[in-house]
Amino acid sequence: MIYPIVAYGDAVLRRQAERIDANYPGLEQLVADMFETMEHADGCGLAAPQIGLSISLVVVDATPFAGEDPHAAGFRKALLNPEIYQEEGDVWYFNEGCLSFPGLHEDVPRASVIHIRYMDPDGTEHDEVWDGYVARVVQHECDHLNGKVFVDRLSPMRKMMLKRKLENISKGDVQVDYKMKFPVKAKHR
Repeated sequence: MIYPIVAYGDAVLRRQAERIDANYPGLEQLVADMFETMEHADGCGLAAPQIGLSISLVVVDATPFAGEDPHAAGFRKALLNPEIYQEEGDVWYFNEGCLSFPGLHEDVPRASVIHIRYMDPDGTEHDEVWDGYVARVVQHECDHLNGKVFVDRLSPMRKMMLKRKLENISKGDVQVDYKMKFPVKAKHR
């Protein structure tokens, strides 16, 4: 099932997501649906709040970055309750986008290495270190679980310059090739 993506401006994107475990009702189907939704929208990551569920679950597929980063090849995971407990390495900027912000891309600073704890859908606990594009995609998705969006990492001046674009996204006044749910109805043109 392909879910509509929640657009910027919806309150669910600003909530702290609730922790879940491997016994969450319908988890296996939900994970499959989230991967299908992400792929349909040509994304490389999707957090549950982006489909309107305030639970601590993300799916990531860093494979599109395999040409620039061999560690990204085949990196496809569902993470329950991911917790980045340490960031290190050089901070690097990359032009990020987000399925909840169609048509908007900005240079976002992030740490190059993360230490993360998470549970997989089978209930197995993991403690791992990831770097490069994998770390970037996971950081972006974990921000969603903490009520943050990628524009929060921009300078106040840059956010001010994007104000009209952000308002247009929340109104649905954007071109998008996938199903979305907008918090404010777009005015007729």
